[in-house]
Amino acid sequence: MNKIKSFLRVISIFAVGFILFQSAAAQSRVDRILINEAKRITNDTFPVFSETPKGGRIYSVNQPDSKMLKAVDDGLAELFAIARKHKYRNRLNYSDYTIFIAKADRTKDNNGQYSPDIAVAAAQYAGSVYDQGGYIYAAGMVLANNPCAFVIAEHTKGFQRVADVVRYEGEHLVLYHNDRKLFNKTADHSQGGGHPVLR
Repeated sequence: MNKIKSFLRVISIFAVGFILFQSAAAQSRVDRILINEAKRITNDTFPVFSETPKGGRIYSVNQPDSKMLKAVDDGLAELFAIARKHKYRNRLNYSDYTIFIAKADRTKDNNGQYSPDIAVAAAQYAGSVYDQGGYIYAAGMVLANNPCAFVIAEHTKGFQRVADVVRYEGEHLVLYHNDRKLFNKTADHSQGGGHPVLR
């Protein structure tokens, strides 16, 4: 009987280890897909992985400082609070989100204000006032709805703007997982509208 129990215990440990290995392997595949998409859009590489104090997942061009990580958490906290106000329940954990921090393609807007943004293909914005000749400047951009991932520009100051951009990009993802009708209505800013979507 003891031999059988020992054998079953070994099998259980093996099974748990195998499941954890499979889970880690699957996670790595998902991360690789997200990293490739972020590279495709920004032409950056993201060699640094870190986490915010509350568990948000970060891939970045450089090691983000504590102010940047706190700003990401602040933006997600504001997002989750407004989502709960609307009775949304899905994807309200910090660890649900993967944020890519790309090199800023510009640091000042047309008015000379500090505004780190990334240049992305104009796509549906082609010919609009935002079109800069085949590309637009964006504060952030959703990379994937499931898992929840978006990219923002690296900041060295003005961290409230980081929190705002995180909250606004996160709105699209919260809506995708909680209110598909409003998501479809607000996902494409080329038709007008902007942030905040949720008030």
